[in-house]
Amino acid sequence: MAAASSSSRTSDLDKLLLRPGHLVGPTFEPGTQLRDDLGEYARILVVGAGGLGCELLKDLALSGFRNLEVIDMDTIELSNLNRQFLFRPEDVGQPKAQVAAKRVMERVSGVNIAPHFCRIEDKELDFYSDFSIIVLGLDSIEARSYINAVACGFLEYDSNDEPVEETVKPMVDGGTEGFKGHARVILPGTTPCFECTIWLFPPQVKFPLCTLAETPRTAAHCIEYAHIIKWDEVHSGKSFDPDNPEHMQWVYSEAVKKAELFGIPGVTYSLTQGVVKNIIPAIASTNAIISAACALETLKIASGCSKTLSNYLTYNGVEGLHTKVTEFVRVKDCLVCGPGIFMELDTSLTLKEFINQLEEHPKLLMSGASVRVGGKNLYMAAPPLLEEMTRSNLGLTLYELMDKSPAGVVHVTGMAGKGDKRQSCLRKLRVAFKAVGITDTNMAAA
Repeated sequence: MAAASSSSRTSDLDKLLLRPGHLVGPTFEPGTQLRDDLGEYARILVVGAGGLGCELLKDLALSGFRNLEVIDMDTIELSNLNRQFLFRPEDVGQPKAQVAAKRVMERVSGVNIAPHFCRIEDKELDFYSDFSIIVLGLDSIEARSYINAVACGFLEYDSNDEPVEETVKPMVDGGTEGFKGHARVILPGTTPCFECTIWLFPPQVKFPLCTLAETPRTAAHCIEYAHIIKWDEVHSGKSFDPDNPEHMQWVYSEAVKKAELFGIPGVTYSLTQGVVKNIIPAIASTNAIISAACALETLKIASGCSKTLSNYLTYNGVEGLHTKVTEFVRVKDCLVCGPGIFMELDTSLTLKEFINQLEEHPKLLMSGASVRVGGKNLYMAAPPLLEEMTRSNLGLTLYELMDKSPAGVVHVTGMAGKGDKRQSCLRKLRVAFKAVGITDTNMAAA
């Protein structure tokens, strides 16, 4: 099929960007310059290159965005091919991000997509700060929480506790489950962030240990037995890493043995990943619909051509077709998108002592913490090379490491929570030093 001409390819986009209207944003100025600026200056990060991520890359490229990047840690599996349309049988085993970027660039001229084959936690915070908008195409609640915390970590508040506009990092989040899906706009400090509405996601199903060990009845029981019970029995305290393919393969093999013993069908590697990592299933048609909604909201934010969604759209295609928009309210004292947790510290407190306090803080309970101030790493718990490079800071006072500033914002990353609710997260702390006279009430003014 011959490639479409430039004018015909942008004709639908021009209807939104080249003419005024009653629903446009306050800064909207229609014209070809706006269309050109979108392609030249807007930088969009797509997080996830699976079923939803493939659709998002295609839709954003066709919506006039030219500078895209995509991050995903997974490789292509045979089971992906039925709904992740950018992939082919010969791509099995290759990184999703790299193949997805290549396929879209082959089909859409002029677009540049930089792929990143790694974990989202492996990137420095500065990496995320460079993007105009972050678009989420994830199947994991934990991954959403992490990116949400990263984006909200850039947010600054003025002396009236109002968000500083230039520090707002917009996010567009899409999610699907079977024939159901959602699209939402997150403007940190204005709309509710992911953590504000975490209750929207049902809790992960837990099974009694006696059922898993003695009377499993489903494939999920067998998988959880291998994951929760058998792993600890065999590996004697070694931490299970759900992102390690060898660990996941071991759980799958043990689950198959358990299932065969009790005559239970249905244990697959894909299901093992889903149960262990709490991955939400998806199908192609729902991905396409939700992606279209997310791409449109991204275009609205970047161009101001229309008011954005306010702020949560749900789609249900189980019986007929039903869509609804709900305006949820932001939690004012949210630990993630709020001004941050206030901590008043002694100027004599060392960085090591500060990290120890994070483990005992009732709102944090954070272990293995890495600490950053501005763009500077004060201490990195991992990887080993960075830990060694920053280890000498542990004996210095936090006051000195923060250049003897009376107050400031500190970002900490680590494992937080209790028991099976522990997960990797990022938290923003408002630190003030007692002897300098900064208190919680005048912290914002400082």
